[in-house]
Amino acid sequence: MEATSRRIDVGRVINESFSLYGANAAALMGSAFVVFFIVGIVQGLVNEAGGWLLNLIAYIVVLAGQALYTGFVVRLVADARDGRRDLSVGELFAVGGQSIWRLIVNGILKGIAVAIGFVLLIIPGLYLLTIWAVTSPSIVAERQGIIGAFGRSAELVRGNGWPVFGAILVAFLIAAVVSAVLVAIGAAIGVVGVIILAILAGVITAPIPALVASILFFDLGGESELTTATPTPAPAV
Repeated sequence: MEATSRRIDVGRVINESFSLYGANAAALMGSAFVVFFIVGIVQGLVNEAGGWLLNLIAYIVVLAGQALYTGFVVRLVADARDGRRDLSVGELFAVGGQSIWRLIVNGILKGIAVAIGFVLLIIPGLYLLTIWAVTSPSIVAERQGIIGAFGRSAELVRGNGWPVFGAILVAFLIAAVVSAVLVAIGAAIGVVGVIILAILAGVITAPIPALVASILFFDLGGESELTTATPTPAPAV
């Protein structure tokens, strides 16, 4: 499987992400709630306790949750590009659910490595975030393993590092601003407010980086086995 030489257009990736978000908001936010309910509780409790180590743990938990969620969103992007829309929450989980443990473990490993990179000099962390931008889509769409997904992502991103970095940076900044505002409001309320608003922030913002990563995956030449190996959809939620 060779990566494509197609150049990535950051503006087009972001525009397609928000277009898909608007057309599939119910399924995207519904599935995000399932994933980020637990993540939000952990993040809220850790933020309330404070301390750099706990904040680092919270970051790893959030990144693992995002990796898991991105795996679910790949199906939506693949089907939308084939002309199918209006997927249910159950259908999103049907495909991603088969790779759930690989997604979680891969996300945790990615979170730890990126965190170490940030602690060292920041730049190594940004580099790893870029070359590993499409690990989750490769796990679900190409059935890559936990470790193999890292190499496959780096292979796909090769030659498009800067535009990929630009796309994930824009997605991160949008999500970060929204999350910061909501968590700040929650902090003024207290620990319960922080937890509730952290969950809400995750539900609202999670689709943005997940859609960007999934779109990047296919634009970079990622292949999909979803149309030929699609499991029976779970009941709609």
